[in-house]
Amino acid sequence: MIRITEILSDYVAKLDYQDLPPEVPERAKQLFIDLAGSIVRAAKEADSTPSIFAMARRLGLDAPGTATVFGLPRGYIPATAALLNGALGHSLDFDDTHADSSLHASAPVIPAALAAAQMTGASGRELLAAIVAGYEVCCRLGNALDPTAHYARGFHPTATAGTFGAAAAAGKLLGLDAAGIASAFGVAASQAAGSLQFLVNGAWNKRYQVGASAMNGLIAATLAAEGFLGAADAIEGKHGFLTGYTDNPRPDMAVAGLGSIYETLKIGMKPYPSCRYTHAAIDGLLSARAEHGWSALDIRRVTIGLHRNGIVLTGAPLDEKRHPKSVVDGQFSMPFTAAVALYKGGFGWDDYSLLGNPDVEALAARVDVVQDERLEGLRHPFGAHIRVETAAGTLERHIADPSGEPDSFPDHAQIEAKFMTLARPVLKNEASALFARIDDLANLSDVRKIAI
Repeated sequence: MIRITEILSDYVAKLDYQDLPPEVPERAKQLFIDLAGSIVRAAKEADSTPSIFAMARRLGLDAPGTATVFGLPRGYIPATAALLNGALGHSLDFDDTHADSSLHASAPVIPAALAAAQMTGASGRELLAAIVAGYEVCCRLGNALDPTAHYARGFHPTATAGTFGAAAAAGKLLGLDAAGIASAFGVAASQAAGSLQFLVNGAWNKRYQVGASAMNGLIAATLAAEGFLGAADAIEGKHGFLTGYTDNPRPDMAVAGLGSIYETLKIGMKPYPSCRYTHAAIDGLLSARAEHGWSALDIRRVTIGLHRNGIVLTGAPLDEKRHPKSVVDGQFSMPFTAAVALYKGGFGWDDYSLLGNPDVEALAARVDVVQDERLEGLRHPFGAHIRVETAAGTLERHIADPSGEPDSFPDHAQIEAKFMTLARPVLKNEASALFARIDDLANLSDVRKIAI
């Protein structure tokens, strides 16, 4: 048996900013900027936000504190800040993705890390190192779960593996040694939860359960810091995480190349606010539309081939996916997102105003989604094959990977442009100042100043 809990705990406890290749904390900072933009916009506009805030008020969780929630003019207690930043960061479905594990790494990890850093007055470099530790833990556990098997069991890996990543990041900042990190993992194993049942009715569970994973990871680490004894062998044990959450555990993948291969550098940034399985097809359709000058009326039929995970999330049942009724429905609809891309020549957060638009619905009704066997068995299953039938003929194109992956990661200007598109409508002139503070995170002596 591979002692995964022990190995990962030791790695987290010993990780030091100075030992990281420079591109690793730099990538963590870029992903931090990206998540902050989503948090700011979702705090103002996501449809689930008012009920989350109301819950916090009713339960007394909105007590004033010093922990930052981006886009809000006041501070919160750490647990609430982690919950809100996590839920808001995931609400637009515009946050980053780690393709191999099929999870969103930043939404659970960064909120827990930021809250813990502000509890302890950590520096920006200490925060970045903790975020890297959290990324490495949650992405590696996501790999070990086998995302296809994990999805088949009905689990949402961002919320399940993400709880361990949040605990690792928070525990690092709270100064836990390897035994303390292992104890935090023991608690996290009891808190890791996330169901795909939200797909049935466009429910808001997906957003909340990621915020809960951030908060639960912070709580697990804090319990360990206060001497609480967590379960041993939490990951690989008889009743541990890999036993309970997958039918195809791959334990070696949790520790393979640890310390020399950085999963952090494999995290991609989304260009569109929808499920990552829709992105390769959107890329292909937008490129073909620009190349051929199509209008929506030119499109007779579109057939999109996806990996089976993509079918589960965005293509079935097909008739329902063609007629989304809510933002969540739209975020997980290949026909809708394809139709918007072809109709508008682009796809952004504001385009969810097209839900129910008769022209878009008519176009979505001409979109078929099928399983493409060429995408099965790949480490990166997020590609797509498109077939577009028009009056002028038929175009077929295979897109191996969506844009924003490591080999096409956005540059500094593109990252800033995405952040400003999301944050400026809410923060106005302050958006530039917030961007600059996060962009200079490695030089910040105390992260409690990040929102000032």
